[in-house]
Amino acid sequence: MGQRIQPVKGTRDFYPEDMALRRWLYEHMRAVSEMFGYQEYDGPFLEPLELYAAKSGEELVKEQAFVFPDRSGDLITLRPELTPTLARMVAQRQKQLYFPLRWWSFGPFWRYERPQRGRGREFFQWNVDLLGIDLPEADAELAAIGATFFRRVGLTPNEVKIYVNSRRLMDKALQAIGIPTDMQTPVFRLIDRLDKVSPDQWEAQAREMGLSGQQVQDLQALLARLDLWEQSEELKRFFRAVEALDVADYVVYNPSIIRGLDYYTGIVFEARDAEGRFRAILGGGRYDNLVADVGGEPIPGVGFAMGDMVITLVLEHYGKRPQLQSHPAFILVTVFDEAHLLPSYRLAQELRQSGFRVATYPAPARLSKQFKYANRIGTPVVAVLGPDELAANAVTLKRMDTGEQVTVPRDDAVHLLHKWWEERSEPV
Repeated sequence: MGQRIQPVKGTRDFYPEDMALRRWLYEHMRAVSEMFGYQEYDGPFLEPLELYAAKSGEELVKEQAFVFPDRSGDLITLRPELTPTLARMVAQRQKQLYFPLRWWSFGPFWRYERPQRGRGREFFQWNVDLLGIDLPEADAELAAIGATFFRRVGLTPNEVKIYVNSRRLMDKALQAIGIPTDMQTPVFRLIDRLDKVSPDQWEAQAREMGLSGQQVQDLQALLARLDLWEQSEELKRFFRAVEALDVADYVVYNPSIIRGLDYYTGIVFEARDAEGRFRAILGGGRYDNLVADVGGEPIPGVGFAMGDMVITLVLEHYGKRPQLQSHPAFILVTVFDEAHLLPSYRLAQELRQSGFRVATYPAPARLSKQFKYANRIGTPVVAVLGPDELAANAVTLKRMDTGEQVTVPRDDAVHLLHKWWEERSEPV
């Protein structure tokens, strides 16, 4: 045997049971997005590096993006996020689109990061964006979509919170403690690292940036002010809208939420587990300059992204990960012998045309072996078409979960099968 080839570091193999969870997440994301009137879209997996170079932040471009030259020498990257792609797509067809624009997407992304629990180099991400409205109520709608998803998958406000802040509010607050405008972007990045390094390391980094001891103390005091939002009219409106949207129990003000990407301009938010055990579950905020930055007309926007890895860990931690079975088929039609192969194929096709997912055992074999196979792969029903059934124009159906077995006229089989599916509360 040759040496086994390992997958690329930081990527995952999705076996059927893993795909069942990914599909489950996707279906809930789709349902919540459409509940709020959002349309599904997607962009290319490859983008020119320049799309991110001046918009997403130095760390993402220089340290996290997978960058390579194409055959013409242009620098290409595997997409590390979707918002710049969205902005580019909107800029391309801005005159043909109708606003406000509500779009959502779910797909793969790549970042060259150190793989660890909840973080990989390839991951799947839910993206939701609303463009064309510059109101805090629009920001509240995005937070409500995230909260509605958490509620839908069984995560309670005691388990997950969405923490909110405003960059505009923090701009004024930083100026008030003597931090000049040209220092605010690096200070925002410093604030974003607050929970990523130790307090001593964080304070040392603040000093290295040129902040005085008094400024560091004032900044620490500022980040402890849970009533600071009351100085912001936009946050007051935001929280009133969140209450009207019936998700106020999920949403909390936190002055340390700032988000690391450079294109955010207003309200920002992150969702985290209440115990603080994991990285951010989702993150987003307002970006009012991004479409103009990529060549379009200025248009306000707000959105968030949620990766599949951390939400899976949170669901597992709180016992909310579903026990899913990935049925390749709901019915297995057996093959009695060579002479019954084509009749079994015909029966399988009749059942498919009636709306069922059906597999035929691929070759004649002992019935016991075929029943064992059905059990192993989780197929709920086995249909037997042997000499007796064929002669009587009948079929024997066995329900694998209860052991119930009946022989019915072929014309009655579909009715009985639908009855069994209704009892199992599963799609056919």
